[in-house]
Amino acid sequence: MSNKIDENKKVLKGRLPIDKSFDVIGREIKIGDKEAFFVMLDGFAKDDIMLWIIETLQAIIPSDISIDTIPKLLKEKIAYIEVDTFKEFEKMEQMVLAGAIGLVIDGESEGIILDAREYPVRGPQEPDLEKVTRGSRDGLVETVIFNTALIRRRIRDPKLIFEINSVGKRSKTDVVIGYIEDLADKKLLDEIKERIKNIDIGALVMAEKTLEELLIKKKWYNPLPLARFTERPDVVAAHLMEGHIAIIVDTSPSVMLLPATLFHFTQHAEDYYQTPIAGTYIRWIRFLGMFSAFLLLPLWLLLVYNKAALPQYLQFLGPKEPGNIPLFIQFILLEFGLDLLRISSIHTPSALSTSLGIIGGLILSEFAVKIGLFVPETVVYMALAGIGTFATPSIEFAMAIRIFRLFILILTGLFKNVGFIVGMVVVFIIAFKTKSFENSKRYTWPLIPFDGRALSHILFRMPIPKIGKDDKDSR
Repeated sequence: MSNKIDENKKVLKGRLPIDKSFDVIGREIKIGDKEAFFVMLDGFAKDDIMLWIIETLQAIIPSDISIDTIPKLLKEKIAYIEVDTFKEFEKMEQMVLAGAIGLVIDGESEGIILDAREYPVRGPQEPDLEKVTRGSRDGLVETVIFNTALIRRRIRDPKLIFEINSVGKRSKTDVVIGYIEDLADKKLLDEIKERIKNIDIGALVMAEKTLEELLIKKKWYNPLPLARFTERPDVVAAHLMEGHIAIIVDTSPSVMLLPATLFHFTQHAEDYYQTPIAGTYIRWIRFLGMFSAFLLLPLWLLLVYNKAALPQYLQFLGPKEPGNIPLFIQFILLEFGLDLLRISSIHTPSALSTSLGIIGGLILSEFAVKIGLFVPETVVYMALAGIGTFATPSIEFAMAIRIFRLFILILTGLFKNVGFIVGMVVVFIIAFKTKSFENSKRYTWPLIPFDGRALSHILFRMPIPKIGKDDKDSR
């Protein structure tokens, strides 16, 4: 910066579209006998705060700031909490584009930044994807500072750290790394910090999802999610207490939780808002639903192909009359139909979603059976697999299950027993070899490598005192 305000204004107008973009405002005022220049974005600056600050500054007499102008303004005149100074225009430009207010004064080679910004924000409603019958009803929002406040409200620990970074050459998106200092894995934390620091991209277009793909490298053929996402602050707090690392991206209500293993996607907050026995029952029902979503269709098809070798009590499996279309082709058509119905429901207004469900679930399936396109058994088993898919807490993991199911189904339909075995082996190898970070646990932990205590906490909803005792013993 120069100490001449005309030169500084010229530089500012060259770096920021003050006279081109209507929402970039340059405001000239006088502080004592010195010319000053405010730069801000309309819509971010708090009008009442800025009105009060400008009135205060305009009321200053020259003798009050004749020497040590900037220190005196900060200590005696600007009674605002979040203030900072700058000497490089790059720092000021980045803060102004993020919503703060920049102030330059004639005769000073140092400027002031006032963080009097206010983002448009919705209320912290309960997220639709993670509803619970009991418990808190607040959810994360699209503003990062509100999200950190919702988390810190639950963990009042001085060792809870939120480190802010800027990612994207053009978007300069705020990315916050949250962790509890004495619980998080230091090596994994350093690895995540280094990867975020080395990200070279113009903008995080899809917020945390774009960041995940830049942060975690995985093979294109692997559909398994390597990060867990949540919109519930209580879930984030619980994971931080377990030593996980939370990554919060501004403009997104979803928090990325790292590291993630296979069994993290099988748990839900509802388990812990019920008694231990009820929570365990719900968890096992969910396991059953996820298993049926993954294996019910190819396993049924395999048993039908080997019906002659089945015992008498399983002879009911399979259609009484062969259909016009091979069974595995029917399942594939039903898979595509179910996905098409799901996609259509996303783009359908809420007022018409019930009508869409009636059309897709009742009318189409009923007439498809009547005309011989499907046999009733394939429709029933596809419906059961679909219910299991929707019972999966994570959308990303549910999609991975659906892709693996389709893969095994095609192999079983084409190659029967050999295809089923090969498909299962391929899925197991992919899951076993999956790892999000070098310093993180294997994706199949605690089953492989085996950890009995951790696995028991996954299979059964333990009482909170028991979990706390085990955590102390493990440390």
